Amino acid sequence: MPFPVARLAPSPTGAQHVGNARTFLLAWLSARSQRGRVILRIEDIDSPRVKPWAVQQAIDDLKWLGLDWDEGPDIPPVPSPPSAEERVRGPVADASRSQSNRYIQTHRLDLYRAALAELQSRELVYPCTCTRSDVEAAASAPHAGQEGPLYPGTCRHRSVADAAAVKNQPFSWRFRFLCPPCQGGGGGGNFRDAAMTFLDLHAGPQHCDVARELGDFVIAKSDGSPAYQLAVVVDDHDMGITEVVRGNDLIPSTFRQLALYDAFGWTPPQFAHVPLVIGPDGRRLAKRHGDTRLSVLRDSGVPAERLVGFLAHTCRLQPTSEPIAARELIPRFEWNRLPHEPLVFTSQMWQELISAS
Repeated sequence: MPFPVARLAPSPTGAQHVGNARTFLLAWLSARSQRGRVILRIEDIDSPRVKPWAVQQAIDDLKWLGLDWDEGPDIPPVPSPPSAEERVRGPVADASRSQSNRYIQTHRLDLYRAALAELQSRELVYPCTCTRSDVEAAASAPHAGQEGPLYPGTCRHRSVADAAAVKNQPFSWRFRFLCPPCQGGGGGGNFRDAAMTFLDLHAGPQHCDVARELGDFVIAKSDGSPAYQLAVVVDDHDMGITEVVRGNDLIPSTFRQLALYDAFGWTPPQFAHVPLVIGPDGRRLAKRHGDTRLSVLRDSGVPAERLVGFLAHTCRLQPTSEPIAARELIPRFEWNRLPHEPLVFTSQMWQELISAS
């Protein structure tokens, strides 16, 4: 069985927090426990919300946690031997920079536009003029409760050629939710009459009644700038990702991404959706719950092993919160040890962590 290829994919729309750290740690442990490779990718297509300082801070936070990677913006892949032409004319001056940019989404726009063009050539997308908010929201990963109402198909009658008629007003490209008869077998069928399933490495069998739960979704803006769903599928395929570990609030996105994998004829990775870290109010950890930034712990002199030990205990990888290095957890990692309930993170937990400096 080939070794897995996993990815750490922070979004630099703000500081990384304790919840992010828990998911990144599990993704890294799963890959390393199987002798797999890890790729660092910066998901920065949500341009209006991206903070210039957040990319380097995310890299520093991950390194502080004790996580490493085999490829990323700071570790380009091992170059191939030069071709005969390159030996004659010499190396390209910015080759290393171009290789580093491979791991930053905003430097991959040509790939996304090529993927969109393929879908357009097969009439699998159509121009939609319904709302601008749909387009803006689609650039970010949609968390639980942010999926919005089922799209009614108002613009579904349009063809790709109709984009010329609406070019003077804001529009997006929506994917026609088509798929094969979902339990294996080729051909194409209307996903509205089907049920989708996939087996999650942690959450187990997942089912979706497409007619009631999903609809045509935005994959790009009118200029070809990608939405989250298209970008992440293209990236994971291009980078050879075979295992994706992320929060279980993204399970609905997985069904959409599986439809895109099928449309392109690509093999999807395995997915593991893990419980979120939430606040006492039951909502996903955020600024409203107080300071939970990794950079604050790091700058306060808190040893990374203190946070890793706390997270390992919440994941049932050790009986106490005793400090431990991430690498020491590799032989202990098993999916069946992890809880299925969310972790409720309290201000008392934060105070105990910050006082360890």
